[in-house]
Amino acid sequence: MADQDLMIRSDAPTPADSGAKEGESGRSLPSNIEAEAAFLGAVLIDNRVIEDLQTPIAPQHFYAPIHARIYERVLSLIDRNATASPVTLKPYFEGDEALSELGGTTYLAQLTADGQGLLAPRDLADQIYDLALLRELVTVGRDLVEGALDTSETVEPMRQIEEAEASLFAVAEGAATGNEASTFRSAALTALKLAETAMNSGGGVSGKTSGLASLDDKTAGLHDSDLIILAGRPGMGKTSLATNIAFNCAEEHLKFMQDGGDVNQGAPVAFFSLEMSADQLATRILAEQAEISSEALRSGTMKREEFQKLAHASQRLAELPLYIDDTPALSVSGLRTRARRLKRKQDIGLIVVDYLQLMQGSKRSQDSRVNEISEISRGLKTLAKELAVPVIALSQLSRAVEQREDKRPMLSDLRESGSIEQDADMVWFIFRGDYYHEALRPDMPNENSSPDIAEKYAIWEERYLELKNRATLIVAKQRHGSTGNVPLHFQPEITKFSSPNMKDYSDYGYE
Repeated sequence: MADQDLMIRSDAPTPADSGAKEGESGRSLPSNIEAEAAFLGAVLIDNRVIEDLQTPIAPQHFYAPIHARIYERVLSLIDRNATASPVTLKPYFEGDEALSELGGTTYLAQLTADGQGLLAPRDLADQIYDLALLRELVTVGRDLVEGALDTSETVEPMRQIEEAEASLFAVAEGAATGNEASTFRSAALTALKLAETAMNSGGGVSGKTSGLASLDDKTAGLHDSDLIILAGRPGMGKTSLATNIAFNCAEEHLKFMQDGGDVNQGAPVAFFSLEMSADQLATRILAEQAEISSEALRSGTMKREEFQKLAHASQRLAELPLYIDDTPALSVSGLRTRARRLKRKQDIGLIVVDYLQLMQGSKRSQDSRVNEISEISRGLKTLAKELAVPVIALSQLSRAVEQREDKRPMLSDLRESGSIEQDADMVWFIFRGDYYHEALRPDMPNENSSPDIAEKYAIWEERYLELKNRATLIVAKQRHGSTGNVPLHFQPEITKFSSPNMKDYSDYGYE
């Protein structure tokens, strides 16, 4: 298209003269004002152009501020099922100073005077989007150079690299506006979509499913941007519960991709295992799903039919979108780097970290363990918000639990830092009464034992049978809902948690 054929005359004021910024040294930032005008003209002629776009064009992708405001108003009208045209837009821009420099509201009609934009609206949208990303790259590069040259403060190259990577990740994700504030309208629409998802799910789940109905009933699922702390004493089954949730969420996503459905309540999962190796974790998951004793699997005492079940489980799970990273002693920045990469390549929707106390903080925080744990918990919460995914971080509890008569954990039992409780959106404690009751086992009576010994053992055994295979997930903190106890069924031989098959949880052994 020749310059004189463009809808903006070369001798007339352009939107670039009305607020668009130039780069340093007088060089203009990458832009194409004519392409923006042509695209807006196509949209105003036929609003359905927006529905056919493959590139997600937003107001912030426009270089000219006036074009951004016009497009924002167009989207607002379309959202209300109203027609966006020069006539319907006119009342909103009659007092716009930038538009008055371009001839006033007649500029809106000028945009549609030449329908050339209708010939290739997708190509125009692609170019507008690509140029917006290039402008963001210029900004990231300039900030990186300025930061590297500024030695007035403490020099922290690794922190600068991490921040630069975060900025590049935002550009790669198409977030051309960085951390700009969202309008209440957009936030409210997101909230309505979550409510609609929960309603359509039939089970009140608005987030990702944990695969445990009793837990989903309490929390409505695992929600984006939430940091969930799963804590417990050794032997309670923290890792088992975390692997169960990770598997359930990944399997739900796999089923949705294979069979389809109305709502996808699953997601690809990243599991950062700082304690167990990837093959150990995979072995545990296979044993859970094949329902084979982990001990039999490790010792090789499986029967042939059990091995066949294991092989079938392995084939069934071959496509499971569960990604295991067993890098030891990961730092917060290292985990963030790996998580961003998985988000970009595999679009992960849930992150599990096993466990928090095995992570490392920055050198700056290592002078105090409390400061280090505080930095780690803040970093995990920041990661959850940055990637917009739920993060489940396992945590150890202090030995204070063992010194109380009532062994059920409390928030004050979180080890080493109160910031864990502060940063978390939810805090879960896993508690198994049979574990502690087992430690009280009296001597087993024989034919020579007195009636008192036999009675004592009978009383112990009766209570043990009540508690056996019963676990409680204590929701000690929930920023978006109520706290309370969640009953779970636990099979220790295959380390598998599930929801109890009962409607009345009131007598489940955790009072």
